[in-house]
Amino acid sequence: MPDALSTDMTTASNGRRAPARTARIVGLGHKLPDRVVPNGPIAESTGVEADWIVRRTGIRERRWAAPDERTSDLALAAGRRALSDAGLKASAVDLVLVATMSADELTPNTAPIVAHALGLGVAAYDVGAACTGWLSALSSAAGQIETGRAQVALVIGAEILSRITDPTDKRSASIFADGAGAVVLSAEGEGEIGPVVLASDGGMADTIVANHDDRFIRMQGHDTFTKAVRVLSDSTLEVCERAGLGLDDIDLFVYHQANGRILKAVAEKLGLDAERVADYIAETGNTSAASIPLSLSLLREDGRLRPGQRVLLGAVGAGFTWGAGVIEWGVR
Repeated sequence: MPDALSTDMTTASNGRRAPARTARIVGLGHKLPDRVVPNGPIAESTGVEADWIVRRTGIRERRWAAPDERTSDLALAAGRRALSDAGLKASAVDLVLVATMSADELTPNTAPIVAHALGLGVAAYDVGAACTGWLSALSSAAGQIETGRAQVALVIGAEILSRITDPTDKRSASIFADGAGAVVLSAEGEGEIGPVVLASDGGMADTIVANHDDRFIRMQGHDTFTKAVRVLSDSTLEVCERAGLGLDDIDLFVYHQANGRILKAVAEKLGLDAERVADYIAETGNTSAASIPLSLSLLREDGRLRPGQRVLLGAVGAGFTWGAGVIEWGVR
């Protein structure tokens, strides 16, 4: 990261200026359900062709949870893998955040269930910002570490969206999927979480809705596409400016995997080379709050995410909510 990011200062007890604590990602992991669902069955139930789904969404298959799998199960599996990757025992964690809009129950939240399964009684709560949820949780956890209110945080995005998707709705049935991704944050280690910008527009709250009547996600596709492309592009430029970076300084752009057409439109609008933009939606579908950490984990498995790289994260979701952040990757 540039000097502007790495030399923030706080006032020490002796009155002198001292380097601020910095949060960084020290562990990473994900969990995908075993069941692979191709486009064929969804095309049949919605009255469209399988190729139509590919053209409209870029999705060829997705993962759906088994009937006995719960969102907390996926979150726990991803969290455990992230802790193992960090070389930390669960007892080191003093904050658990889970970003989800498909919790097992209306209440309790998913995070306390995950914390309990890890043998923890620490602070644990869910973050609800739809597809922007994990980025919002990352920002919150980083702030806790930077202020010294937490030492190690487990930040998870987990969804089972297949259970809140209308299988007969051709606008959404093919899009949403299940999965989880997790990171461990700490003040110790390599890399850095730089600036994160977050915003919302409640005036467009009816663009993506799941109400209590049928509990299915309903989406206004055209309005969602137009808004998503604009705010992802704008927030990308805003966070780069705040970080003192240009687009050419970013090694990887990891956007929420909402729709293949959205990813392509943002890349074209910003003039980004396709190889710098993570695109896993063809195999994973839209996993909402799980999609960014899931993509990070897949990027590393593919050998594309390496220490020292600057990575831009971007998300947009119901609410309307959106944001972007810049990190320096340090996990080895």
